[in-house]
Amino acid sequence: MGLVIVLILCIVVCSAPVQHFAAFPSKLRMFEGQTVSLHYAMPVHAQGHLDPRVAGINGSNNGTVPVDLSQPLSIQPKHSGNTELKLRLFGKIPFKTVRLQVIPDLRVIPGGQTIGVKVKSAGIMVVGHHLVQAAANKKISPGEDAKLRLGDLIIEINGQPCNDISKIASYAESAGRERSALRLLVQRGKERFRTTLTPAYDLDDKAWRLGLYIRDSAAGVGTLTFYAPDQGVYGALGHVITDMDTQTPIVVGSGEILQSSVTSISKSQSGEPGEKRAHFVKEGRTLGSVERNTPFGIFGKMKEMPNHAYHADPMPVAFAEEVEEGPAQILTVVNGQKVERFNIEIAHVSKQSSPATKGMVIRITDPKLLERTGGIVQGMSGSPIIQKGKLVGAVTHVFVNDPTSGYGCFIEWMLQDAGIMLNGAQEQPTSKAV
Repeated sequence: MGLVIVLILCIVVCSAPVQHFAAFPSKLRMFEGQTVSLHYAMPVHAQGHLDPRVAGINGSNNGTVPVDLSQPLSIQPKHSGNTELKLRLFGKIPFKTVRLQVIPDLRVIPGGQTIGVKVKSAGIMVVGHHLVQAAANKKISPGEDAKLRLGDLIIEINGQPCNDISKIASYAESAGRERSALRLLVQRGKERFRTTLTPAYDLDDKAWRLGLYIRDSAAGVGTLTFYAPDQGVYGALGHVITDMDTQTPIVVGSGEILQSSVTSISKSQSGEPGEKRAHFVKEGRTLGSVERNTPFGIFGKMKEMPNHAYHADPMPVAFAEEVEEGPAQILTVVNGQKVERFNIEIAHVSKQSSPATKGMVIRITDPKLLERTGGIVQGMSGSPIIQKGKLVGAVTHVFVNDPTSGYGCFIEWMLQDAGIMLNGAQEQPTSKAV
């Protein structure tokens, strides 16, 4: 009898209706005006209750609607807010409760254009230590003696903001001649501290030195991911810009993105990722500013979409949980400034309820793109990923040992960093059907 009962339980648990019930979401996020259809094929007749001001069921404007779950259930979001969809058997017995969050409609124009990026850091970056010939048989590094590390950012010198590398020599010369120490305000990660640095006279160069290798700017090529015309902001790259020597994120003081044109491509091979070779267009204008550099890319203001857009009209965006394994497309440039559409496969999707990189694994399947680039190349990061008519993410990294594949991030996290989408933890006041 025990074995029979266990067998019956296994059959029930593995049955389609039970599995569909388990798959029925407990929370559902939707954009205003974008109908969501649920298919669970459960042989259940129930009544659905919700706030009709927030959403409707199967086209009805009533708060209580008969529901046949063996047929597709259609939900029409009407107004931003939160409510609960309560399904009750025979109108009385609680069967399932789904929390509905309706978010204001958001549409953006997908990019794909190659852009040039110039950023100036919010201070002077320490990228190395330098030994100064202070005496015949003595070499020292004043910067290292001051406990400065690679990746540190010098924010102030003697109480004055400093992010211009050309001024450092005069600071060192003045302090050296006066036999005084420079007072530094330094940022290391999220912390700031003060220290002093005494310049040393270099007998070889006949000048006062800090014993540091420093940098105040960076430049490169990437891909525009989206432009939000209603908010006048953009997102690009899909990953953080780091200093080439220290591999630490650059704290942006100012910057700009510029029109760029691809001149040639070095194809990717196993163990050796390729790259786009591009130049800034001389007659091209500044497209926008760079205001933030985050794990999900760079963001700033933009007045209008750059030329050569593949898709000129605003497109719906997808929540992270909407992205599925299967066919998709990317928009990118492989020659000149022409944005083209190429087929890819989303091979794996990570379940992420909060911002995290590496949201999906993608694989290039388009023969034309494979022929031209060998797969994903440097400079392709930020290329928008489109699935089922929605912008779902951006290309971020290539697998070194398999350049036909790489990582992508969800567009939701980029939109949050751009400041145009509610954080998932932020919810509006909940209203319940009565």
